[in-house]
Amino acid sequence: MAGWYWTRWPSREGLERDADSRPRRILTALGRSILLVTVCWGTFSDNRYTGWAVVAAVAGLVAAVALAAGYLHASREQHLAAALCLAAGVLGAAWLANGGHAFLLADVLWYGLAVTALVRLPPAPALLTALAALGSYTAASWASWLSIIATAGGLVLLGYLLRLDIEARGTARRLLVQERAARAAEAESAALAERARIAREIHDVLAHSLSAQLVHLEAARLMLDAGTDRQQVRERVVAARRMAQDGLAGTRQALSALRGEFTPVGEFLVELAGRERAGLSVTGTPRPLAAEAGLAVRRTAQEALTNVRKHAPGARCSVELRYLAEDVELEVRNTRPVRREPAVDLAASGSGYGLLGMRERAELLGGTLLAGPEDGGWRVLLRVPA
Repeated sequence: MAGWYWTRWPSREGLERDADSRPRRILTALGRSILLVTVCWGTFSDNRYTGWAVVAAVAGLVAAVALAAGYLHASREQHLAAALCLAAGVLGAAWLANGGHAFLLADVLWYGLAVTALVRLPPAPALLTALAALGSYTAASWASWLSIIATAGGLVLLGYLLRLDIEARGTARRLLVQERAARAAEAESAALAERARIAREIHDVLAHSLSAQLVHLEAARLMLDAGTDRQQVRERVVAARRMAQDGLAGTRQALSALRGEFTPVGEFLVELAGRERAGLSVTGTPRPLAAEAGLAVRRTAQEALTNVRKHAPGARCSVELRYLAEDVELEVRNTRPVRREPAVDLAASGSGYGLLGMRERAELLGGTLLAGPEDGGWRVLLRVPA
């Protein structure tokens, strides 16, 4: 692990240009421009070069800038061999500049090479490159040892701090990418869940309503073909019309539910129980329910009462809504049916939701649904967090 650390490149994300903010890019470009102008001024301001020496100095300055730019590019792209070769070229250019009395250019090249090596290269080659650059500066400098030590120490500290900044920026960028990916996944999951919810509503409301209408209309057609009494045909058409009306009302309720436009559960149950001639009682302190919990109570009550009409015609039915501390319970009971056979025109009515759908909705909310015979009748008990 230790060996891997000495050859590990710094965070590449932190060196990417698009990771920098606009003010940071402007300041970087401004700083490099000022540095270049300063080096040019320090090299040519005292008229130390004349004739062909000026041409040679300009060519040397251009070559040094090109080598430095190539070294920065290679280190950013993390090409170690190219970066080390170009670093050696920069080191040599600094010695040539020092020999040509361009001392400011030589010092800037040594300083920049040491700092950028500590920032951009893996630790082992970074230390060797920085040591070569600072060693060259020490050998060529006429300053005192105290000044040299202070300068070298400051450059090493600066390189170390800049490397930490690069690592921190790279980590922040990776975390930002991961967070965006997580948000995209959450949004996709929410969209899929919403699609599943809409599909359940469409199935609950429309699927069986339309199929029931088809059954009644097909029966009416067969009766007409067989010359059956008009009264029986009329009953089938009336039943199909009633199924269409129920389906339309259910569709409007489903659309209101999808928009979050709910009437209070208590009011809904009062209306439903009155329509189905069922007894209704409410215990506990009524309170607003979450959208999914309220929808589960509504759908379960609708399906349970529809099943009573379908399978236990004439039976007495009772509905009880209980507000508990952390849950809400809905219990629908019916007695033994008066007639043994269900009415023909009700055999296919209902939402098509069924016990399986009710149980699935309850479990999605972390609740339970129990349904089964009791004392010759039937009992449905829904309990969901609310």
